[in-house]
Amino acid sequence: MIKKLKKFTLQTIAGANIVTVIVMLAMGYSDRLDPASFPILSKGGLAFPVFLMLNFAFLVFWIFFKTRWAIIPFAGFLLCYGPIRIYCPLNITHTPPHDAIKVLSYNVWLFAGWETPGNKPNPILEYIKEQDADIVCLQESNLTEINKAKVDSALNPIYQYRDTAMHQAGDCISIYSKFPILSKERIMYESKGNLSVAFKLMVKGEEVLVVNNHLETTGLTVEDKDRFKTMMKGEMKVDTAGMTSKTLINKLSKAMSIRARQAEAVARYVAYHGDMPVILCGDFNDSPISYVRRTIAKELTDCYVEAGNGPGISYHHNGFYFRIDYIMCSAHFEPVVCRVDNKIKTSDHYPIICWMKKRHKP
Repeated sequence: MIKKLKKFTLQTIAGANIVTVIVMLAMGYSDRLDPASFPILSKGGLAFPVFLMLNFAFLVFWIFFKTRWAIIPFAGFLLCYGPIRIYCPLNITHTPPHDAIKVLSYNVWLFAGWETPGNKPNPILEYIKEQDADIVCLQESNLTEINKAKVDSALNPIYQYRDTAMHQAGDCISIYSKFPILSKERIMYESKGNLSVAFKLMVKGEEVLVVNNHLETTGLTVEDKDRFKTMMKGEMKVDTAGMTSKTLINKLSKAMSIRARQAEAVARYVAYHGDMPVILCGDFNDSPISYVRRTIAKELTDCYVEAGNGPGISYHHNGFYFRIDYIMCSAHFEPVVCRVDNKIKTSDHYPIICWMKKRHKP
């Protein structure tokens, strides 16, 4: 009787493991789905890490209790190698060569100016100065919460070349560069307040297109995010949690559909300038397993996947923890080191940094 019960229990667990693998596969490859056509399924990438961890838990279980059945989670990992590498890459760490170009992308959250009024040093500005990157792309760099003179006095001595672009609804993106800025062009797409701008730079004698992006926000209010955090802690009533989940899903679906069209516009622009070296970065407001990231990355190399390690969480506010900030480059460049720096927590985003070197022409 005990043997039969043990066998039944193991078979049930094996069945649950197989279902987990199937769902993990569906979530991992959900970035193929256009959010406009598949509003629910296309969000599967958000749940991918949950099933990834579940499958790992099954692997540990089988190793201790039925080693030969570890083939189930192991097969799941093999089938999901692509999405796993995108979500949580593992690479050999290299030392950037002296001639590498250092690129910093950072959603500065209005420089969190409310935390450092007056003449108090601003941690974000101090951080940017300390990093001394060759190219700095900022999102949400509006000067509504910080004095312009404070920003200029911190960054202008380091960066001779700088420019900004603003959406009429108020969003601002900026570029600070040690290389001359030749021109800029807005990439046109529909948005309530976000934008993408291509800056043409002269980098070591060659024109390089640097595309700075801040794609459509999630549409979630501060109250929505607070309710989500409460729900994740299990401190919300069941009926209220149901209504909150529905509200969040509806808002996320609408925003994802808008970002999908924006990503396609950016991808078309990059493809049109396919002969030029391209560095693209910014806040995509979408996870690594998403239609948006996949669409933009078609013509480019995702630097974090190529040269980063771990999940690289870049957004860390109100219970939301995702990598939504990216640096990408064309085949003209080779990413050497890429990392998300979680040491500075002043903004709701962590900065992402990449050292890349120019590939030699054949």
